[in-house]
Amino acid sequence: MVAVLIVICEVAFWVLLAAGLALRYWAKMPRASVAVLLCEPLLEVLLFVVTVIDLKNGAEPDWKHGLAAAYIGYSIALGHYTIQWVDVRVAHRFAGGPPPSTPKYGAARAVHEWKIAGLWTLASLIAMGLLQGAVWYVGGDGDVSSLRAWQQKMLVVIALNVIIAGSYTLFPKKAPAASVTKG
Repeated sequence: MVAVLIVICEVAFWVLLAAGLALRYWAKMPRASVAVLLCEPLLEVLLFVVTVIDLKNGAEPDWKHGLAAAYIGYSIALGHYTIQWVDVRVAHRFAGGPPPSTPKYGAARAVHEWKIAGLWTLASLIAMGLLQGAVWYVGGDGDVSSLRAWQQKMLVVIALNVIIAGSYTLFPKKAPAASVTKG
């Protein structure tokens, strides 16, 4: 049940995002767009409640509960960023908005990567906190090894993002040299 709900929440996230952006750019209904986009957090609340009920009803903690925690952490920490990322691209492509301005080179790119690493770290910490809550909730009688394994996976996510951001800091990508034309 939890795995199916995770898939449903993911699909619903993108459907709500598409509907919200369609209302904003094609239907010219910005208030309705905001209302639809504000429904996004309800998906995480629903998933959280169903996951807790599943555990309360005696379900053995497994990978689905860990994935639910990771999904909720991502949605809380990176959901707004994801919506903005898509919004800028849709506005540029279909509504004459400015092009996306993600930095590509040098210190600006390194700063951008550290911001992304910070968001992923926050997402991982939220997931780890939810997982720890589930461990305490299940108590000493249940097998919580799968929840502990997901906590370790979240540490790997943090480490990978720090490595990526660090690589942009230590080895910054340089802008291409301006071509010299002979006249």
